[in-house]
Amino acid sequence: MHTVDPTADPLDEGSGSLLKQPKAVWATAGAAVVAFMGIGLVDPILPSIAKGLEATPSQVSLLFTSYFLITAVAMLVTGFVSSRIGGKKTLLAGLALVIVFAGLAGTSDTVGQLVGFRAGWGLGNALFVSTSLAVIVGAAAGGSAAAILLYESALGVGMACGPLVGAVLGDASWRYPFFGTAALMAIGFLAITVFLKDQPKPARKTSLLEPIKALGHGGLASTAASAFFYNYAFFTVLAFTPFVLNMSPYRSGAVFFAWGVLLAVFSVLVAPRLQERFGSLKVLGASLVLLAADLFLIGYGSHTAAIAGTVISGAFIGLNNTVYTELALGVSDAPRPVASAGYNFVRWFAAAAAPYLAPKIEEWSDIHMPFVVAALAAVVGAVIVWARRSSLTHEVAEHAAHQDAQPVPATA
Repeated sequence: MHTVDPTADPLDEGSGSLLKQPKAVWATAGAAVVAFMGIGLVDPILPSIAKGLEATPSQVSLLFTSYFLITAVAMLVTGFVSSRIGGKKTLLAGLALVIVFAGLAGTSDTVGQLVGFRAGWGLGNALFVSTSLAVIVGAAAGGSAAAILLYESALGVGMACGPLVGAVLGDASWRYPFFGTAALMAIGFLAITVFLKDQPKPARKTSLLEPIKALGHGGLASTAASAFFYNYAFFTVLAFTPFVLNMSPYRSGAVFFAWGVLLAVFSVLVAPRLQERFGSLKVLGASLVLLAADLFLIGYGSHTAAIAGTVISGAFIGLNNTVYTELALGVSDAPRPVASAGYNFVRWFAAAAAPYLAPKIEEWSDIHMPFVVAALAAVVGAVIVWARRSSLTHEVAEHAAHQDAQPVPATA
């Protein structure tokens, strides 16, 4: 037990052992890379899908909406399932669903079929992603901060590689990226089967409503609410910008690859240093405001400025992702899987709404307005952080002190 320094940022401890991890952690993180690839995989081929299936941008945007809507609802199920069958079996079940539905997505003949298969894919991804974070945090060496950075590394690499893989495979056919994802997930399935030992079941089973009850904690609710508005801005960039840029799959893939590289670098390398110097909440608030300004650049700038703004947004998104994840896991006394499920339940609804609403807003007004709305959403996220700053700082420090007072469980 040690005394918590009230002037220190309680989210910055334990990040020194990022690369010294067990094989099970690397296997899980590797599969997480592919899981996150699936989010951005369709970005460079959205126009190709619309052309191939004779669909409108708003119809194609439902690929994101169905995916994240199911993902959000499924977050209430993940803890219920994993607390009964264990982490490893939950991971494998999620991977199996992704393999099946990603493969089926590649066989779609209508946009309705593709949207439906993406929904099934979202269920599998929810089971895998939420459980993988808990598994990595539980098995990683170096503390929870190192585990979160590793998880965010997987997110960043996946986000960067997804558009590139989508562009390379999608240049031949928009169907190939879906088949490629199924094949890569099959490799991840085998790696986890071999390297990850059976995870002990939690001592207490999680109920379906427990993540909702966890949101009764003011700090977690504030974090989730702010993340909701941030995710609206995030997924406006991810899902709507490809139609605005209107580029070939290769060029669009290159833009979003550069975007993903910045996301990875800022989430893993830059965020911890800025947090150490300025504190997590100041970094988060400033990054949200800068993201809002960048969205105005994308919406109102020239085509070249829109490309630059899209790439630069990856830096702010990387910073935000890291800080939000740490806040969600550290701000309340709820078990990490429960806190993560409640937080993700709220924020993924915005990820489902933005891809659907952005094209609709364009139809109702003009091409600039979706980015104005997204910028305002980012500002609202920053205002929530500012309004709750004292409470969030106190609650994170208090929870860190409570965790330090607990005996450290033995790990395999």
